[in-house]
Amino acid sequence: MSTCLLMSFRLATKVTIAGGAVYVAYDSGLLGGNEEGSIVLGKATAAIPPAVDEWMKYFGLELPAPPKIGFSPVEAWNSGVQTSFHTLSVAPTKVCDYTSQGLKYLKDLTK
Repeated sequence: MSTCLLMSFRLATKVTIAGGAVYVAYDSGLLGGNEEGSIVLGKATAAIPPAVDEWMKYFGLELPAPPKIGFSPVEAWNSGVQTSFHTLSVAPTKVCDYTSQGLKYLKDLTK
């Protein structure tokens, strides 16, 4: 009985954390369009380093300087979606090509 209760508590905790994360993302505008997302991303990049510095001073720790990255998340905001749609759009052509290559290979084997 206690194992079932513990598993239910873990599940409820995970669902609560996930729901809270989705709510915060929606409320802050991260789930909006490109312009809204880039504005929120700019605000986050301006607010996070001072907050981390304050916490590190509070705990007496020192972090190394973050590496400089030459990558703009704003430019690649929907790159995964674009790649997926490109793959889906060329899939019929690729299937036809692979099918013809397979049939040609089978004909060559039977000769």
